[in-house]
Amino acid sequence: MTLYRLILRSLRRSSSLSSTAAAPTQSVYHHQLPHQTPTSLLTPTRSYAFSSAEEAAAERRRRKRRLRIEPPLHALRRDPSAPRPPPDPNAPRLPDSTSALVGKRLNLHNRVQSLIRANDLDNASILARQSVFSNCRPTVFTCNAIMASMYRAKRYDDAVALFHFFYNQSNIVPNVVSYNVLINTHCDAGRVDEGLNVYRHIIANAPFSPSHVTYRHLTKGLVDAGRIGEGVDLLREMLNKGHGADSQVYNNLILGFLNLGNLDKANELFDELKERCLVYDGIVNATFMDWFFKQGREKEAMESYKSLLDRQFKMIPATCNVLMETLLKHGKKTEAWALFETMLDTHTPPTFQGVNSDAFNIMVNECFKLGQISEAFDVFKKVGKKPGSKPFAMDVAGYNNIITRYCELDMTEDAEKMYVELTSKSLSPDVNTYRTLIDAYFKVGKVDDALLKYSKMVESGLRVIPEYANRWFSALIENDNFDLSIDLVGQMLSYGVGVTSGLREFLNEVFAKAGRGEEIERILRGPGSGGYWRPSGPTGPPQMPSEPTGPPQMPGPVSVI
Repeated sequence: MTLYRLILRSLRRSSSLSSTAAAPTQSVYHHQLPHQTPTSLLTPTRSYAFSSAEEAAAERRRRKRRLRIEPPLHALRRDPSAPRPPPDPNAPRLPDSTSALVGKRLNLHNRVQSLIRANDLDNASILARQSVFSNCRPTVFTCNAIMASMYRAKRYDDAVALFHFFYNQSNIVPNVVSYNVLINTHCDAGRVDEGLNVYRHIIANAPFSPSHVTYRHLTKGLVDAGRIGEGVDLLREMLNKGHGADSQVYNNLILGFLNLGNLDKANELFDELKERCLVYDGIVNATFMDWFFKQGREKEAMESYKSLLDRQFKMIPATCNVLMETLLKHGKKTEAWALFETMLDTHTPPTFQGVNSDAFNIMVNECFKLGQISEAFDVFKKVGKKPGSKPFAMDVAGYNNIITRYCELDMTEDAEKMYVELTSKSLSPDVNTYRTLIDAYFKVGKVDDALLKYSKMVESGLRVIPEYANRWFSALIENDNFDLSIDLVGQMLSYGVGVTSGLREFLNEVFAKAGRGEEIERILRGPGSGGYWRPSGPTGPPQMPSEPTGPPQMPGPVSVI
């Protein structure tokens, strides 16, 4: 209260001075109102925002603390006249962020991704490796994309060689995804020790820590190699490093113990997972279900499934798909369809994605497997019945699946209807769409329809893979359609798609046997024959030069360390 008294004393002093200066006026007031005292003289007017001095002091302390924690912006700005501090040579180099994926580097990334989607991995690798020596170097995301595509194609040595080329030789900084792809490659190739060496390299040298995905790959590799004890030790190491319990890491170890017949240890790990996680991934239940079904213990399998449903988890589509496949695999079709209906009912984007195209593909394929063709189409169009649920916006992968199923049964008219529906939406058919349709049309003898689809594929600027092109041109030449072949080649060149060296050699050989070698050679020497790919759209990156013949020459498999 000391501060309050000082303020009150100063106000009284100022008020007394003013009263002395205005004595005549005050005397008049006193004569007119002898029994009234002006309140302004006794109670000073308060113009403060705090109810007490303690509150004001507390606010000052709060502001000082905030300035210490969050200094003003002018305190953070560097003086423009001051010299820039020299970079720290010992500071670790960080990998690219997503902000680096713009402009020319984004165009390069899209071109590589287009080749990957067309399954032309050799040319995707060539393009990515050649760009290292240009003024538009690839980002870590582009390098990871081509590495992962090599891994998915089971070209493990090429994936390791690409890692060595990009990150060891070309001085591009890898991120945790790069290391995870390398570890996964080593583990699937049976080189678990190499994967563990990469893991130790991350801990010792990388400016980041291993992720859950790192431990998933390593535990799976150790279990597959029969070293499940080391997998359990790695789980303990993951938990000791502060990582949360990961359902897939536990699932890898649980599956390993189940395959060894050690149900008690598997249950022990499952109980530990449930203690550490209030919500866990249902793939663990799918693992138990599959094992119980294989052991002929159907009752325990369904009890495990029911215990999962009783928890009423909001499961993501990937988990539900594993459960559906397990149920269908062991003849529990009623439960699988009920789960699919639940997924449709809980699909309420953008708040929650309850179903994806893979779920539709599973159920559509099941209908085709049972010969229920019309029911398959109904499933493809199925929507949820629960209020608030929304229909699923089918993607190109879903359309490709049902088109493939129709084409396998030579039902090209139904496949064409699905193609028309695909193009009527804001979706673009990919190489697999056209490849499936063209192969089906050639199979049933509809050459004109096949050529029409081939023309549309060329017009859209999609990559014409030599393997497919050779097969289609062979079908034309077998029917003595040399003129149509020449027209198609000319169309490819006019649209900037171009002809690869392998296709060029094939055409020269077959036309030379027919005595028309000079004719096809004149077409191939025409304008546009130098490039081999053009991106879709009116504006895009320039065409690439002709690729070198033969497979890409990359370094052999080299470890990261």
